[in-house]
Amino acid sequence: MDYPKTRKEAKAQGAKFYFTGEPCSHGHIAPRLVKGTCVECRKLEWARSNEARKDYFKTSEVVKEAKRRYYERNRELVIARAAARPPEEKRRSQQKWKGENVLYVRADTKNRRRKHRQATPKWLTSQQRGEMRELYKIAITMTKTTGEPYVVDHIVPLRSDTVCGLHVPWNLRVITQAENLKKSNHLIDTPKHT
Repeated sequence: MDYPKTRKEAKAQGAKFYFTGEPCSHGHIAPRLVKGTCVECRKLEWARSNEARKDYFKTSEVVKEAKRRYYERNRELVIARAAARPPEEKRRSQQKWKGENVLYVRADTKNRRRKHRQATPKWLTSQQRGEMRELYKIAITMTKTTGEPYVVDHIVPLRSDTVCGLHVPWNLRVITQAENLKKSNHLIDTPKHT
């Protein structure tokens, strides 16, 4: 694209940018805004201010409270927007969150494994343990075959306010991840409290 060579020319033409071919005070050779600095300096400025805003939004109790109130008022809308997001975007967002919260993810994983160990009776036979492994293989195969994520669900949840089940073959079933997320840690016949 051909830009005007000076700010004066850009103003006269009503253009937003001009390009001198000379480096700015920070060494960038890039188009410059008629009202402001060079484009590269502006990008860096935005990145710095976005970082500052991100830290503010992460830590501010006022913001957290406002988000919570917004969610309570617009729960269905928030859920619908989340459901409408493309799977790849969700995956990227989850990976980013996991990358930024490594210690939390590690602690949650260790806690989940500990719960599984504690909920697995020592009297299970090797055949029963094999049946459980087979269910996990089925979930992986169904995910690969259908493209929809499948998981192994505990019919009676391992972590619940009302009752805690066992990690045994007759308490496991293969269901879609979407079904599992809806069920959360509730019994199948028990309504969720909102």
